[in-house]
Amino acid sequence: MKILFATPECAPYVKTGGLGDVSGALPATLAALGHDVHILLPAYKGMKVSGEIGDGVDLPAWGPWPAAQLVPVKVAGGVTLLLLACPGLYQRPGGPYVDASGRGYHDNALRFGLLARVAAELGTVHSPLRGWTADIVHANDWPTGLAPLYLGQSRMISPHEPTAASVLTIHNLAFQGVFPMESADLLGVPHHWRGMDGVEFWGQLSMLKAGLQFADAITTVSPTYAREIQTPAHGVGFDGILRARASRLRGILNGIDTRVWNPQSDTLLPHRYSAQKMQGKAQCKAALQARLGLPADKGAMLFSVVSRLTPQKGIDLVLGALPRLVATGAQLVVLGQGEPDLQQALQEAQRKHPKQVAVTIGFDEGLAHLVEAGSDVFLMPSRFEPCGLNQMYSQAYGTPPIVAPVGGLLDSVTDASADPARGTGFVMTGVDSEGLDDAIGRAMRLWREPQRWRRIQANGMARQFGWEDSAKQYVQVYARALQDLRGPASTDSRASAAASASTSNAPAA
Repeated sequence: MKILFATPECAPYVKTGGLGDVSGALPATLAALGHDVHILLPAYKGMKVSGEIGDGVDLPAWGPWPAAQLVPVKVAGGVTLLLLACPGLYQRPGGPYVDASGRGYHDNALRFGLLARVAAELGTVHSPLRGWTADIVHANDWPTGLAPLYLGQSRMISPHEPTAASVLTIHNLAFQGVFPMESADLLGVPHHWRGMDGVEFWGQLSMLKAGLQFADAITTVSPTYAREIQTPAHGVGFDGILRARASRLRGILNGIDTRVWNPQSDTLLPHRYSAQKMQGKAQCKAALQARLGLPADKGAMLFSVVSRLTPQKGIDLVLGALPRLVATGAQLVVLGQGEPDLQQALQEAQRKHPKQVAVTIGFDEGLAHLVEAGSDVFLMPSRFEPCGLNQMYSQAYGTPPIVAPVGGLLDSVTDASADPARGTGFVMTGVDSEGLDDAIGRAMRLWREPQRWRRIQANGMARQFGWEDSAKQYVQVYARALQDLRGPASTDSRASAAASASTSNAPAA
């Protein structure tokens, strides 16, 4: 199949979170399965891209859309990167979504409306790429949420012209792309789609809601999260839509890039190791302690956090657990940035306990790898977590995680207390201080039993968190969406078989 993966970020070129990692790894795995994959990505300021650059394709100005250009680049991994070059919209200081001061760009509706519009055009007979039209337009989160709507619009205007099937992946339902309803005129949203059955969300326009309403298939990043978002507690106002579209919704657990996250080959580590030869892990712990100015104490249990510093990630729960950790002689390492009050509270804890707490505000890829390798336990007490990747990195690196019983955390960690033979970490009994305190206590007790602890580490390191299985599930979703849209003749025999397997073997969520 010809697959267009439309995304606002993609590692290693631009990344703010898990979406960037997924956008870097999933398309490459799909390409390895034999599919023709193009990644549509804005050409942001300061991006460094290496590869075989093709001829640019001019996109003339039209209506509200400024002139732009598509620049194809064949990059490593067998995919083609389609850079959407529009200097007036994307060549700015700051990040993909916010300016240098952290405020959202005033014209984000236009910036990401253009991205979605171009994605949809690449899935029609009017594709600007000569000789290449997508079979699947795979949109990701709100910045590309209008692409399914625009494809639906094309079908209404020209019902006899084939279009791509649209798939929308929800990476985090809390980010909804909400703009004033007057943006609908700018974005070309038809009047009959501006009501509750279209893009309207509490009187405003939601790009994510557009995708949920019009996508031919919806996926999210773990089976448990797919169930959670159909409830008022986790649906963030969209649970009714998702229940109505449950037959089109499927949860597929994210994978990790095992070429990058592998302690046996990780070039960012000072010492490499495996489940059979663990000496390098102890050396990484000493290196981490030295780098962050903590005493090189083998007997100090080292806990860690790499995260956005927000209440969603349970950072306030970590602060609440800190007195116990300090009292037992444990150490805590934190890497991340986020809400100022949480940053300040962590920095104050470091000032009070300089030999036990080390806090680094910001992000450092090399340090993130060293934290995963050098820690004894990784903390992820998230209040909600669509999938999460760090709990997978931690298990791969022999660092049992403590996780909340939510979303992808619950799908990817086996509790060592409930299942000693197969346990890979510790699942909290509840998303609160008592639940975290209980899990920390269980982890501390087992850490003092080296043989049992090594079993937990070995179990985690044996888990297969690569993208291969998840990518095959996405192929099933694509094939089923194409078959529903165009009929069985639209897919080749392999894709049809995949669709049949999806329908017979996998529940919707």
